[in-house]
Amino acid sequence: MATTLADDLRPLHHPHSWVTKYVWSQDHKVIAIQYSCTAIGIGLVALVLSALMRLQLGFPGAFPAIQPDNYLQFVSMHGMIMVVYLLTALLLGGFGNYLIPLMIGARDMVFPFVNMLSFWFYLLSVIVLVAGFFVPGGPTGAGWTLYPPQAISEGTPGHQWGIVTMLVSLAIFVAAFTMGGLNYVTTVLQARTRGMTLMRMPLSVWGIFTASVMGLLAFPALFVAAIMMLFDHLAGTSFFMPTMQSMGAITPTQGGSPLLFQHLFWFFGHPEVYIVALPAFGIVSDLISVHARRNIFGYRMMVWAIVIIGALSFLVWAHHMYVSGMNPYFGFFFATSTLIIAIPTAIKVYNWLLTLWRGDIHLRVPMLFAIAFIFTFIHGGLSGLFLGNVSVDVPLSDTFFVVAHFHMVMGVSPVLVIFGAIYHWYPKIFGRMWNETLGKLHFWITFLGVYAIFLPMHYLGILGVPRRYYALGETAFIPQSVHLANAWISIAALVVFCAQGLFFFNMIWSLFRGPRADPNPWGAASLEWLTPDTPPAHGNWGPHLPVVYRWAYDYSVPGAARDFIPQTEPQVEQRA
Repeated sequence: MATTLADDLRPLHHPHSWVTKYVWSQDHKVIAIQYSCTAIGIGLVALVLSALMRLQLGFPGAFPAIQPDNYLQFVSMHGMIMVVYLLTALLLGGFGNYLIPLMIGARDMVFPFVNMLSFWFYLLSVIVLVAGFFVPGGPTGAGWTLYPPQAISEGTPGHQWGIVTMLVSLAIFVAAFTMGGLNYVTTVLQARTRGMTLMRMPLSVWGIFTASVMGLLAFPALFVAAIMMLFDHLAGTSFFMPTMQSMGAITPTQGGSPLLFQHLFWFFGHPEVYIVALPAFGIVSDLISVHARRNIFGYRMMVWAIVIIGALSFLVWAHHMYVSGMNPYFGFFFATSTLIIAIPTAIKVYNWLLTLWRGDIHLRVPMLFAIAFIFTFIHGGLSGLFLGNVSVDVPLSDTFFVVAHFHMVMGVSPVLVIFGAIYHWYPKIFGRMWNETLGKLHFWITFLGVYAIFLPMHYLGILGVPRRYYALGETAFIPQSVHLANAWISIAALVVFCAQGLFFFNMIWSLFRGPRADPNPWGAASLEWLTPDTPPAHGNWGPHLPVVYRWAYDYSVPGAARDFIPQTEPQVEQRA
């Protein structure tokens, strides 16, 4: 059998001090924890901002410290942090770093030093982003989409320095992702252990791999858009700035196209939805299979669905731009492509349900979050079918219906998968078990709470309640039920916000006081549970790499001694 990079037994970069082990570490597992802690930390900032927004919307005027400028800044920073700095960084930088080498039988990433650099560039991008809270005028209040000319024009909060910190931070983030993404792709293609063919890889690896390829193609659009807007703002160019009249005077800019920015942003923005979703799809497939004790239904179909979704996601970006004056023929094309991409997505949902069908389902905390994801993703996807049609999207585009849809698909669903994944792999990462009761309490409050938050938002959207408004006032077309719904949503949001304390307490307490975990507490068949040490040592596999003989989903095989067969167990030939 041909050798691969995984067979390279040259000494790894072993740490020689606490600093080189935990700070300037080149171990993919430590880098994964660094990514995850940083992403969760900045995600908590976004969570606090959302709580402040809900206080204003639910109880307008009750908190004088929240002014209209502040509200718009909270909206802008909350959206960008959650989409880019939390979800992308945590699913790819966190889980991608930790799982890829372990799941394919590699000792580490192919480029450990570049892997380390990717985290430090990411941390720098977060620091520059947070600096926006402390510059004159505060962070940008242009909305998380940063549309020009508003974003860099007078009257917009943070139009001087806030937008600069945001754009510079995004450019640094793209550099960080590029280093990480190249590492993930190269490692999957070149460093798999013996026997680990592409069609034996777990679906988590397929999802992260495909999302990394998509990111390498999509993030450059965001990068050039950020650089071009910086030139417009600081150097007086007119890439995006048309001739305008401001305060009675004609601006010196001319010839720029705001629509060009929208195309660049959404050419990144819609693949970004699937850069987050595809790793979540892969992870939830593994959680369902392990905890239902069933092989994943239609594995090859699931792989091709991931790849097809990734390809089609580059053909639907302009459905975010129906209200910007689009030719009806283009509208028809993007509406059609939006509906087509629902087909491979629906295939995945059917396959998850068929994997659960007649399975030996263990309703442990990771499985609860995986099943909850199916509920929220289906509900969010159904509202997306409405918004994919031009005639329905135009009246709903600037209402709370879009907020509800986007959060169910892009906010709640991936976060539920992240929670499930943390509960699932926590015993492997730290060698400890968490408290089951606290985990289930955290799940039920979170799951029921997000429905209490986002289901009423669909009602608000259908009534035409606009989004991004600081206060609604006594508007004629808004009935009293809207104000009651906003108060209800805000109370539910604050309850869910507080419930996350259960998760953090459980994780931190279990790290020190939790019972020792078995090497393979769930009876999983994939490679990461078969390491000689728990948690895995530097280099993962000791002197000998594992050899793979089968796929990662041999559960409840008739005639087998156990209800799972590890990937390293040789195939037994059946005699006639």
